[in-house]
Amino acid sequence: MKFNVNTKTIIYGISFFVLLVIFGLSIYFSSSGNGNSELEVQILEGTVVSANEGLFTVVDDSETEYTFNDEEVDTLEGDEIVIKYTGKLDESKDIQDVVIVDYVSMAVSKNDDEKVLPTKYNDKGIFSDYYDMAYKKLKEMSLDEKIGQLLLVRYPDSDGVGVLKKYGFGGYVFFGKDFTNKTKDEVQKMMKELQDVSKIPILTATDEEGGDVVRVSNNSKLASEKFKSSSEIYKEGGLTAIADDTKNKSKLLEELGINLNLAPVVDVSTSAGDYMYSRALKENAEITSQYAKTVIEASKGTGVSYTLKHFPGYGNNADTHSSSATDSRSLEDIKKNDLPPFEAGIKAGAEAVLVSHNTVTSIDPNNPASLSSKVHDLLRNDLGFTGVIMTDDLAMGATSSIGDAVVKAVMAGNNLIMVTDYESSYNALKKAVGDGTISEDDIDNLIFKVIAWKYYKGLMLKGQK
Repeated sequence: MKFNVNTKTIIYGISFFVLLVIFGLSIYFSSSGNGNSELEVQILEGTVVSANEGLFTVVDDSETEYTFNDEEVDTLEGDEIVIKYTGKLDESKDIQDVVIVDYVSMAVSKNDDEKVLPTKYNDKGIFSDYYDMAYKKLKEMSLDEKIGQLLLVRYPDSDGVGVLKKYGFGGYVFFGKDFTNKTKDEVQKMMKELQDVSKIPILTATDEEGGDVVRVSNNSKLASEKFKSSSEIYKEGGLTAIADDTKNKSKLLEELGINLNLAPVVDVSTSAGDYMYSRALKENAEITSQYAKTVIEASKGTGVSYTLKHFPGYGNNADTHSSSATDSRSLEDIKKNDLPPFEAGIKAGAEAVLVSHNTVTSIDPNNPASLSSKVHDLLRNDLGFTGVIMTDDLAMGATSSIGDAVVKAVMAGNNLIMVTDYESSYNALKKAVGDGTISEDDIDNLIFKVIAWKYYKGLMLKGQK
């Protein structure tokens, strides 16, 4: 076969080739500049309009249709679905070639009252993509299950699995003794056994701050060396080293099955005489704010959530583990010197904040911060925090002698209440609902955030109906 090649054809061919090269380079640089966006996990929300043997079509809020072929996805026509995927959606394609890495499919009730999210829950907060699912789950739960979700419990010395199966806690907190002499395989098995008996996946939390507080890396079978304190890391390598340290901690914790780190300490402390000094960054408010921002940003996508503590700032107060502590500083001083790191962390996407047991007289002279609605209002309204608020352990000296502290913690607005004596705490909350001290609606308002958080974290994205 003979071809007639003329100059015009050659020019068109070269031009087309150049355009292809430019287009390819633009994709490459766009992808490179965003950390290879095609490999990043994206989210699609919508309604399933057809489903048949792995082939299903989803319509999103913009009325765009996308069809997928994945036999692992169990969904039905009419379901609401959230899909986590890598790759790029292309509405011009008959079937999308993205990779579905996780999903949740939810049957929508025909009762409008059940499927419409109440206005009081819709604060458009950090977990809001999962509010509809959280609300549906909330409607299915019994009062006993709801009370259980309020409690973040210190891991018991015996029968942790049986206790969890009975009470259905929101999560467990693990201390150094719980990891002593255990291998990675043993810790992973412990965590798996707990998740396996949980009707609602649990938060598995620990304090891996670095330095003086190293619950996990203190065990040489789990880590080659203990994590250094934040102040030491910062002095050695600045914020870059802090980010690397956060990722390294997260990698270890996630491998073990731990999904929540009760760190970082973002209290501003620059005096060696302060109780919190050895655990703090030991820098001023501005640098501590940069530290808070760096840790939260570095933690994203690691599978481990981090917790800003101890709100509204520990200052130079005494140790609340053994007794009460009174903070007599002015509100102006606290806002200037203590709140900035919390504000920076919240803006960076902090999911949780832990409140101290200090009594801050300029905010509420009558209650420890953890049991003060005024302190919680400051966090919610002034700082705009929409995530989960939790107490420090109510077994600590500052709150252990306060009658019905766990009930007061609910009334103050805590989404999670950290306790050691889970049985009396559980019973006190159930009694308080029974006698009208608190309402089931009060509990709903609080655990709604916890459930939404668990969806946000991916703990419940297993195609569950």
